[in-house]
Amino acid sequence: MDRALIATALLKNHGAFLARIRSVPVDQLDKSRNGKWTPAQHLEHVQRAISPVSWALMVPKWFLRWRFGKPNRTPRDYEGLVKRYNEKLAAGGRASGRFVPPNVPSKAVERISASVQRIVATMTRRVGAWSEQDLDTVLLPHPLLGKLTVRKMLFFTIYHAQHHRALVDRDYPTT
Repeated sequence: MDRALIATALLKNHGAFLARIRSVPVDQLDKSRNGKWTPAQHLEHVQRAISPVSWALMVPKWFLRWRFGKPNRTPRDYEGLVKRYNEKLAAGGRASGRFVPPNVPSKAVERISASVQRIVATMTRRVGAWSEQDLDTVLLPHPLLGKLTVRKMLFFTIYHAQHHRALVDRDYPTT
């Protein structure tokens, strides 16, 4: 997947995720079902996950190489990354630290949604400033998957919105 397709997929998947959150009745946005996160918490989590990726795309590439090193293996494709992430989740992997959302009131959903839209739009612009080679030779840390190339981190970011949309679908089915 090249930069243009990555940008398109970021916009599409996050747009679909936001539309799904907005389709949940307002009185259900901050209500947990089955002891799982509320739709508002899923939204907050996605915002917390994409913000550092967007910021990292602004950091000088030489600094990221110095800080996180160079890739030492052949990069996985999108499907390989998704498979590895799902394996980690199946083995008990969960969000931790700053990525765990607090309780989020339903009245905050519009503000957080607007923030996610802005961050994704900024991220897609920043992706355009990276060469295809740099996407495959600069690493970023992921709390569950370890060091990923920037391209793989963007793949993860694309899938992550889809993953959380599916969780909202599971716990808050449409009628």
